[in-house]
Amino acid sequence: MNRSDMLARVSDHRGPWDVLVIGGGATGVGVAVDAASRGYDTVLLEQSDFGKGTSSRSTKLIHGGVRYLQQGNVSLVLESLKERGILRDNAPHLVHDLRFIVPNYDWWEAPFYGIGMKVYDALAGKYGFGPSRILSRDETLSFIPTLKTDGLRGGVQYFDGQFDDARLLIALARTAARQGAALVNYARVDRLVRGTTGFVEGVIASDLESGTELELRAKVVINATGPFTDAIRRMDDPSVRTIIAPSQGVHLVLDRSFLSGDSAIMVPHTRDGRVMFAIPWHGHALVGTTDTPVTNIPLDPVALPDEIEFIIDTAGDYLQRPPAASDILSVFAGIRPLVQAGGEDNTAELSRDHTLLVAQSGLITICGGKWTTYRLMAEECVTMAATIGGLEEQPCVTRELRIHGYHQHADKFGTLEVYGADAPALEDLMRGSPNLQARLNDDLPYRAGEVVWAVRHEMARTVEDVLSRRTRSLPLDARAAIAMAPAVASLMAAELGRDAPWEAEQVEAFTTLAVTYLP
Repeated sequence: MNRSDMLARVSDHRGPWDVLVIGGGATGVGVAVDAASRGYDTVLLEQSDFGKGTSSRSTKLIHGGVRYLQQGNVSLVLESLKERGILRDNAPHLVHDLRFIVPNYDWWEAPFYGIGMKVYDALAGKYGFGPSRILSRDETLSFIPTLKTDGLRGGVQYFDGQFDDARLLIALARTAARQGAALVNYARVDRLVRGTTGFVEGVIASDLESGTELELRAKVVINATGPFTDAIRRMDDPSVRTIIAPSQGVHLVLDRSFLSGDSAIMVPHTRDGRVMFAIPWHGHALVGTTDTPVTNIPLDPVALPDEIEFIIDTAGDYLQRPPAASDILSVFAGIRPLVQAGGEDNTAELSRDHTLLVAQSGLITICGGKWTTYRLMAEECVTMAATIGGLEEQPCVTRELRIHGYHQHADKFGTLEVYGADAPALEDLMRGSPNLQARLNDDLPYRAGEVVWAVRHEMARTVEDVLSRRTRSLPLDARAAIAMAPAVASLMAAELGRDAPWEAEQVEAFTTLAVTYLP
């Protein structure tokens, strides 16, 4: 997947595209995979990098949603559990089973949560990841040795899924490209194009690298821009009612010593009613999340001091060694594009269901939902798009479509596991150039060859693309990522044909961003 090749697909295309997707996050790329795999001519435009926003800033869980079961949203839990199983089947190199422990400090918690998890198991049915059960105090500590022991009675075990969100998104983008879609990052849609009947028939976009204007025509246009949904809807109709109620979620990353073992902690009810997770992720401990209503929707949201304090305080209630701000290796924030139906004030209570809208102009908007249900959202959206665009009806094939890199035993590739079936080719690349085998930083596993691979095959265009999303350096350890930036810029400049000023600009821009990941 190469940007020059993608632009060539766009420029060489004759006539209108069948489907044009705006937005390169989980929803938009999922739609591109579905549409292209049905045989529709598909193009996707993303204003920044794939997954720049919400889709790379999640809690890293593919889950049914225990909290939604508490809220009584059984239908969402059912569809999420089914999609969880489908995704594990189609991307075993990126989606894994993970044991969760609900620690019990009150007498009623074991029976209460134990029964709830049995219901969760039953809803999962054949898509289950493992049986839940009540644990003794000793069993609980064997799985989570760093739990606070004072008053600990035991715990409840259940299983859900864990994944690497940005890596899955890149794998999906490569899947879409393999199915024939054209995907272009750093291509901002500036306005919609209408035909004589008032129907949306395309877009005018800007190639942010070259500064050139792109005009694309399509039989149907899909708005899959997450938090920016309403901005695209207003391009179509300035009078539309706002439907997105943005909510900020923050996560802290700590050293692995805070959560030794291979199990995660789930706190189902914190002091303010939120759910809190502490999960092992890429050799670190990730703790979150918050649910804070916001009005501003930047591309790079920043954690608020009280959000960081809340997570630290809550983690301190359950861990033997309470974390301090000085222990935080990185803190990142993401914006949830929740859909409001009316006058809800508390975003934590807003539904995580998705919404599909069709404007009078034919513009289709798909919004809401969550990572786990991206495939189902895409299926429903493309089926609707075929009707609106007058496309020949074709069945959805993504339930059995293997995602790029599919490999049932990718764990044998060690730190390259997330590349799946691409790992041997990446290893060959590094083997052929000894300098590419070098680690970029002693505190993280990433090697120089992964930078070159990201540029050649994954459309990485900036140092941030590499350190934030192709590798996960920035969300794992901001200081280490800052130290890596000059070497990454040098490697990228050689691949992209950039000069020394470009390298300096990239390092400066990345450092400015990375500082916001420090508490």
